[in-house]
Amino acid sequence: MSGFRLGFLTHLENDAEPRELFRRFVDLFVAAEQLGFDAGWVAQHHFEDGRHGPGAAASPLVFLAAVAENTRHIRLGTAVVTVPLENPIRLAEDAATLDVLSGGRVELGVSSGFDAPSFQAFGVKLEQKRELTSAGVAQLTRAWRGEPLWEGGPLVHPRSPDLANRLWQGIFSHEGARFAAQAGSNLLLNRATYGYEGRTDHVQRPWADSYLGAWKANPALTGRTPRIGLSRLVFPAQDKRTAMAQLEAGALRMAQKMVAQGRFPPGLDLEGYLARLHAFYGHPDEIITALQDEQTLPIATDILCQVNPGVPGFDATLRALELIATEIAPALGWKPRRAAQAA
Repeated sequence: MSGFRLGFLTHLENDAEPRELFRRFVDLFVAAEQLGFDAGWVAQHHFEDGRHGPGAAASPLVFLAAVAENTRHIRLGTAVVTVPLENPIRLAEDAATLDVLSGGRVELGVSSGFDAPSFQAFGVKLEQKRELTSAGVAQLTRAWRGEPLWEGGPLVHPRSPDLANRLWQGIFSHEGARFAAQAGSNLLLNRATYGYEGRTDHVQRPWADSYLGAWKANPALTGRTPRIGLSRLVFPAQDKRTAMAQLEAGALRMAQKMVAQGRFPPGLDLEGYLARLHAFYGHPDEIITALQDEQTLPIATDILCQVNPGVPGFDATLRALELIATEIAPALGWKPRRAAQAA
């Protein structure tokens, strides 16, 4: 594969004091831009519930506004904002404002969500999430394209009409994949398919194929190229043992949660749970070989590398990004944006 955009995804987790944490993650985006990364993505998590620390991004667009002021080229993504918990008009306004401020760099990833306590906290019924997501995505698209919010109604400003083409939907099924294509959204695939038997890429590849088939069958999308974003846990280190030590605490914490929900079997060792998380870790050469066998990767247009659920320190995370940008991604056909322009 070649020609893909290289991104990294962060959950903004660390044990630093919140102000220091946000500052250092802004620095991480700056460093990623200097390494040539095409995009940086932030996950949205509401509330501190034992899974995410106090720095977790409840308001990713606010955080990305700080990133925009300190960077020039790197694209600014959310993976993902939960649409049913948002007012779509306010979300459209906030995203368009960030897009204008950043010079058109926003990539807005959204999904229907699944976290029952968050739905309860926002006073939204979980069973209505699909209906609310469908309506919300339609409102976002209309607003950004400059259509009245209703017949004879007002227009959303500031104007950012191309943002409608940079809307991404995170999906977890064939049905979700087809809906994303019918809505003209780009596709985001999670790092792992929890609760499914079989390897994550083997489960997700048919979803991606369903998406491409539905996109091709939609006459309204003629002339537009579909984009598929693939999130993957990628953590290079000097060897597998070092990588496992850095990932262990966070990976086992998440594995325990998945066991409690019946999505992972109990009694596996760390390596077994990392396999369930579809993790790529160890020496860069080992990761390159494993990624070359990934079945969904060849049709991805955007790769989102993350270390979560591991929570290594900033230095280790930065070193991982350096190895991804200088050794792993180039071996898969990626070229830094500036290098590609100079070629």
